[in-house]
Amino acid sequence: MNGFFKLAVIQADILFEDAGANLNRYRDMLKGMTVHPDLIVFPETFATGFSVNPEQHAEQMTGESVSWLRQMAVDMDALMAGSLIIEENHRYFNRFLLVDPQGEVRYYDKRHLFSMGNEESHYQAGCERKIFQTGEWRICPQICYDLRFPVWSRNRSDYEVLIYVANWPEPRRDVWKTLLRARAVENLSYCIGVNRVGRDEKGIYYAGESMIVNGKGEILNKVTADSECIILSELSLPDLVKLRNDFPAHRDADAFRLE
Repeated sequence: MNGFFKLAVIQADILFEDAGANLNRYRDMLKGMTVHPDLIVFPETFATGFSVNPEQHAEQMTGESVSWLRQMAVDMDALMAGSLIIEENHRYFNRFLLVDPQGEVRYYDKRHLFSMGNEESHYQAGCERKIFQTGEWRICPQICYDLRFPVWSRNRSDYEVLIYVANWPEPRRDVWKTLLRARAVENLSYCIGVNRVGRDEKGIYYAGESMIVNGKGEILNKVTADSECIILSELSLPDLVKLRNDFPAHRDADAFRLE
């Protein structure tokens, strides 16, 4: 990586509760890539869409979608990330996974469950904030509704990249765009937002607008709404270090205690 991190964001329409069909579509999307990214990121619950039927659609950590991520990491020689519905000890989690080509799987369980969508009635909330290290880069994984709770993602000088995977509805698209830029600025980090497009089984529409934001709040990619696409960008560690040295606001940050 040598101070630079190539990123591919997959903005896709998700077929509801049809993991096999979704995984095949993603494979087809990736076939056309002409660059070699270090990391490929899919949206929240990318295999099924946002489902409150985890009893029917959850899988184990040895299941179809996790195995698919493992194989794609090998085939693409890249890190693969996104969230899935995972069952563990008869409990269900909205789980962010990071899979590398060597077969290592790291994960983060969504902390803030979307009560207005009845998520908390079906899923177990995560209790641990995670940081994943890959080479020179440290990644803080987050999922959708977590975006509204800045204390949980507060940078304690322990990451360079903040990633939100989401199924974020179109009526709140301005909130999505505003908060992603705010999280980047307040944490002096890159902030990646990966959202789906299309309409779900309840008729809820998702406009996408996935984006890659630097620590100044500048959007590095052309924001694409409403359509499936792959967004490519390269992150620069020297640029981020320079920003933090030139404007070291993180030194004056409050010390929050997370309960």
